[in-house]
Amino acid sequence: MTRVPIRYGARPCSLVVCRGCCCGDPRKNPGMDHAGQLARLREAAAASGGRLLVRTSDCLGPCAQANVLVVQPSTEGRRRGGRAAWIGWSADEDCLDEVLAWTAAGGPGVVPPPATLELQMIDPPKN
Repeated sequence: MTRVPIRYGARPCSLVVCRGCCCGDPRKNPGMDHAGQLARLREAAAASGGRLLVRTSDCLGPCAQANVLVVQPSTEGRRRGGRAAWIGWSADEDCLDEVLAWTAAGGPGVVPPPATLELQMIDPPKN
């Protein structure tokens, strides 16, 4: 796995994790470990040495595809043409494994996503 060096002032790859009305709500999506998912992502960010940031959002919009997260490219990824990747149905461990491996390798614009993760990519809501 190729690692992208951090440059001063460069923004790392980041994950925006929806925790709004449907995503992260055990009443609407029972059986999912919502808190465990977020804890795992935050632990990965803490262990990344600044190569990954994790934020939460109240609601990202595509509730029918909960849990939703957005993988935002790093400064280098944007420079190379990378754009935010919206991932739906992201609550299972396999999906998190792939998201974390992809971001560790550089994320959008730096390396292509795993083929199985591409199957979970969704269109962002239209404003």
